[in-house]
Amino acid sequence: MRAAYDGVVIAAPVTIPYVRYSTRDAHWFLGRALAALIKRAGIKKDQLDGLCVSSFTLFPDTGVGLTQHFGLSPRWLDHIPMGGASGVVALRRAARAVQAGDAAIVACIAGDTNHVDSFRQNLANFSRFARDAVYPLGAGGPNMSFALLTSYYMRQYGIEARDFGKLCVAQRDNALKFPHALFKKPLTLDEYLNARPVADPLKLFDCVMPCAGAEGFLVMSEERAKNLGLPFARILGTIERHNAFPDDPMQLRGGWALDRDDLYAQAGAGAADMDFAQVYDDYPVINVLQLEDLGFCEKGAGGEFVRRNTFTVGGSLPLNTSGGQLSVGQAGAAGGYLGMTEAVRQLTGETLGARVENARLGLVSGFGMINYDRGLCSGAAVLGRA
Repeated sequence: MRAAYDGVVIAAPVTIPYVRYSTRDAHWFLGRALAALIKRAGIKKDQLDGLCVSSFTLFPDTGVGLTQHFGLSPRWLDHIPMGGASGVVALRRAARAVQAGDAAIVACIAGDTNHVDSFRQNLANFSRFARDAVYPLGAGGPNMSFALLTSYYMRQYGIEARDFGKLCVAQRDNALKFPHALFKKPLTLDEYLNARPVADPLKLFDCVMPCAGAEGFLVMSEERAKNLGLPFARILGTIERHNAFPDDPMQLRGGWALDRDDLYAQAGAGAADMDFAQVYDDYPVINVLQLEDLGFCEKGAGGEFVRRNTFTVGGSLPLNTSGGQLSVGQAGAAGGYLGMTEAVRQLTGETLGARVENARLGLVSGFGMINYDRGLCSGAAVLGRA
């Protein structure tokens, strides 16, 4: 059993409002997130002695470049290029740094810009695999990869398009109450099913919309959070795994399946005890994969599980209570933080949208860095109300 996270907490969730396109660079969005964290905590900039950064469009800078841009001198620094898993990984590593005394207050920030053509440019250089083996053949970008995964999942387990649609419709319902969501109109199942095709079997509402924005949170000791008057959530357990099940011919499971027993043993609670779940949702098939691998239902039973739950804030198993990326938008690496900031808000009573009443336990799950046939990074955290 790994060491507990006793005495270390997560606080001060911030969001820099998303916009579809922006002429500002990633540095601006990350800087706004950092400034919002400092203001929210009521501290001076030099009190931040730890920094963790995630971004796709920060290049040629990394986290260390931002220290000069922002006038910081941290004694602990991490740069986590893990996309949708970044929020969980940042939390884990920052918490251990605080626990070890390597930093007192760690600012975890993620953000990206989105110019009119920046997403296409990112696809061409996303990875060596993308550059050499996928993009030159006209299959660049996540739509083709997730179409392959979705089609394989549907054949293997019999899940139907309307099951994926139910998740999208439920998340849109949640998003209508969240002020930062870019999608402001209700979505019906008929609209989902009849939307234009993108990459068979994916249709329009299966795909996240790239945008610009940023997310952030602080990690510190519980004592310090109390002294600063910050509401906080407790870190009850975390897991992180990379390149899980490499011998599987196609991805039908992720690293959560290897480590979920460890996660729930740390937390002293199981999937059935969670009052809500925030799962990484760049495509609905990944929602289902996480629900299965994190033990909310058996492997292959995702379709049936979707049919018997509502996933809305006022219903059974509230899922992605802000609306998730499928309705809020995907601000690059900030998408990997969206569920984390929303979970902290739900557990501290700082909700911006609909609130899960009496929520005491929440699960946050991350998934990132897709290659042609699988995502490489996975992680999850269980957070608890103070």
